[in-house]
Amino acid sequence: MSLSAAPFDKRVVLRDSLAVAIPVGTYGAAFGAAAIGSGFTVLQTCLLSLLLFSGASQFAVVGVMGAGGSPLSAIATGSLLGLRNGLYGLRMAPVLSLHGIKKIIGAQLTIDESTGVALNQESRGLNASRYGFWATGIGVYFFWNLFTLIGALGAQSIGDPSAWGLDAAVPAAFLGLVWPRLIDTKSKLVGFTAAILALLLIPIAPAGVPIISTALLAIVFGWRK
Repeated sequence: MSLSAAPFDKRVVLRDSLAVAIPVGTYGAAFGAAAIGSGFTVLQTCLLSLLLFSGASQFAVVGVMGAGGSPLSAIATGSLLGLRNGLYGLRMAPVLSLHGIKKIIGAQLTIDESTGVALNQESRGLNASRYGFWATGIGVYFFWNLFTLIGALGAQSIGDPSAWGLDAAVPAAFLGLVWPRLIDTKSKLVGFTAAILALLLIPIAPAGVPIISTALLAIVFGWRK
């Protein structure tokens, strides 16, 4: 029997997928509120989640635009943060082996969570990895977009979002995304250096440039062994 055809317990893989998809998806409410706080409409907010569907990139776009940055700066910042998805695609391509419309759908669902769950199922076989990828990707997509709408409508209904502190949602969200990844000396050094660089550039550089500059630090540190 080939590894691809090896039997696996779908309930176990689905449980793993939902354990990731539900909590990550509910975080879409924070994005919905942050986007409204940055001046986006409910429709624009929901379209960002439906079409872009990349949490860190979405927060970057609304953060740069909300701070007065240009659309070009917002796109550049979001694209830099989204480069990792392309690397995930290279890793998942031989696992999924998709063609036609499925390849387009698979590309949209290739995110941190779907890739992570899929790779975590490798010991159960290739089919388990594929099932984990689709279950997680679809789950996150559904819950993320649902809670984006809930967060956007909720933020809109309370009036001026800045009066409730929602204008601070973007930096708070980025801190929440970064903090769990500071697991060793090198990652902490990168994070600390990026924070200092951003603080130095904010008074003198256009909105969006500080974030782009800190993203380039990852390349510099990555070259060093």
